[in-house]
Amino acid sequence: MSTLKNHVQLIGNVGQEPQITNLESGKKVARFSIATNEYYKNAKGEKVQSTEWHTVIAWGKTAEIIEKYAGKGKEIGVSGKLKNRSYEDKEGIKRYVTEIEANEILLLGTKNGNNSAE
Repeated sequence: MSTLKNHVQLIGNVGQEPQITNLESGKKVARFSIATNEYYKNAKGEKVQSTEWHTVIAWGKTAEIIEKYAGKGKEIGVSGKLKNRSYEDKEGIKRYVTEIEANEILLLGTKNGNNSAE
């Protein structure tokens, strides 16, 4: 059961081109967002779509795969853990962020079903 502690799995679409940073150590880090959609019927019986946005961070080889294959609109699966951090913005206000640190990704395709790596 220890593998279930702080474990997240999501399937969604990449929101924008991933931001890739090359660190001094030679390691890469990728930061990107994915959208997950949920559908339900409201009280009137109409189909409603609810979209949630998630920030994902990937390091090393996983970041390299993201850089090469996971562009805007691509459907991907992400497996990882939740990370919380805080920082001060330009106005000195402390902000809190929850991100998904990806340790594994699965390239699934795009919204239109085209899953070829470009």
